[in-house]
Amino acid sequence: MSLRKKIVTALIALAILGLLVLALMPAPVPVSVSTVQQAHFAEYVEDEGRAQVRDPHTVSAPISGFLRRVVLEPGDSVAAGDALFEMEALPSPALDARTREQAREAVSAARARLELAQAELEIRQTQREIAESEYRRNLELYEQQFISAEMMDRSRAQRDAGRAAERAARHGMEVARFELEAARVTLAIADGQRAPDTQPTLTVRAPINGTIINRHRCCEGPINAGEPVLEIGDLSTLEVRIDLLSMDAVRVRPGMRVLLERWGGAETLEGEVRRVEPRGFQRISALGVEEQRVPVLVAIRSPREAWEALGDGYRVEGRFILWEADQVVQIPTSALFREDDRWKVFVAADGRAERRPVEVGRRSGLRSQILDGLNPGEQVITHPSDRIAHRTRVAPEQR
Repeated sequence: MSLRKKIVTALIALAILGLLVLALMPAPVPVSVSTVQQAHFAEYVEDEGRAQVRDPHTVSAPISGFLRRVVLEPGDSVAAGDALFEMEALPSPALDARTREQAREAVSAARARLELAQAELEIRQTQREIAESEYRRNLELYEQQFISAEMMDRSRAQRDAGRAAERAARHGMEVARFELEAARVTLAIADGQRAPDTQPTLTVRAPINGTIINRHRCCEGPINAGEPVLEIGDLSTLEVRIDLLSMDAVRVRPGMRVLLERWGGAETLEGEVRRVEPRGFQRISALGVEEQRVPVLVAIRSPREAWEALGDGYRVEGRFILWEADQVVQIPTSALFREDDRWKVFVAADGRAERRPVEVGRRSGLRSQILDGLNPGEQVITHPSDRIAHRTRVAPEQR
């Protein structure tokens, strides 16, 4: 075989071998990559809460009585001193059959006592008239010195005693008449009737200027002292209560900036932590996990016009800014993985994955701060799978 043929045969064999190598080589692994950015970075914790009126006023019934219908509804505005609702005396209770019969007998007894008092009055009037007549006769005799002064004094005493006895009998008759009227009223108003409109009522008035935010009672009926009827609040004093996990609440301080989002309006509201309450409570999450929560109160600092549609009890999500800075190198947290007790990433460069250790700073949500190991503009592989190793061929796909 000539040299030329040998060379051609060798070239063909090399070509076939190259094709076989290319055919047997693994295909590049498709990966998602993200660009290392240098931009504003904020570390935060977020949770959902609800808006609430600061210092609401619950207006309750001051005494037990009968509540008239409450015409005010939630959303109505009131001024201090406006009438909120009215109360009247409770209706008389209805009498059962035995009590009704007893009431009839009480009326008969009262009538008999009145007749007895009238007879007693007539007797006392007669005795008084006799005593006065005897006194007049004795007075003439005394003036003519036919009787002694002692007898005259006795006659005067009998006259005065007769007058006093008549007055006592007259008062006794009045008492008997009042007892008869009371017995008649007990028998007449015995079917649970309400007091007439001419009876005095108690008007309860608004303590502050505000808006009705809750109506506990609307319909008329008996009500006990201290039972709530209306709740009044000033909607311009709305604040947001967010119950944070205790491990997050210890990082929050009064005066810290808060972003209020997803409350229904298009604009993100500015807020400020007003108070972190010192006592937490336990709450069961939707997954059945016991959580220790701490109430955090956030004051709304945006102009009232921006959130005038927000009301008491509305849902709000709050983002507490723990730390923020500009020009911070950052990557998606999903690009990080642990190896040999160090944080590392895969950098996509020249079609291959390069394993690189990095120093991680603050983390917030889905992004992490990189202190060392990466430069802005480089591409890191997010969610690296077990198919990725150092120098593995990859097919990057920007996300």
